[in-house]
Amino acid sequence: MTRTGTAKAHADYTGGVYGSMLAASVILGAGSLGSFPRTELVLLLLLTGVVFWIAHVHAQLFGARLAQQAPNRRIVLQVCRDEWPIVKAAVPPAAAVAISPLLGLDVRGALWLALSVAVAGQVGWSVAAALRAGASRRLVATTASVNLLLGLLIISFEIALKH
Repeated sequence: MTRTGTAKAHADYTGGVYGSMLAASVILGAGSLGSFPRTELVLLLLLTGVVFWIAHVHAQLFGARLAQQAPNRRIVLQVCRDEWPIVKAAVPPAAAVAISPLLGLDVRGALWLALSVAVAGQVGWSVAAALRAGASRRLVATTASVNLLLGLLIISFEIALKH
């Protein structure tokens, strides 16, 4: 989504949807390579979110914005805030991994829990965006369905890689 210089739509949850998909992909990759200690997976999820946040901030500041105006402190802070949902979206799946021992889950169960949480987050961010933008119920249902389908596609990759 392209942002204009002064006002960004308050309904932009693109980073949250993207961050949730990124988290699901990290979980998929970690799960397909074997068992990861839980702490390692929590750190991998959070640090990947931070790295992609930095990449998005950089792209916004030195891609589209540089052509319009030189970034100043206000713009840099605004872009950092705008892209922060990428990191926020990694927190629930990381928390799911962290609490999975309390639920009696082994590492594989923790991966499935985290993957489910990431997909739920992806759907939730898209629904929140649609509702905040004032979308019709039909459009809210459509965006939820599309994001659920994308999440299920990621889950099908996990299943296919394991069999």
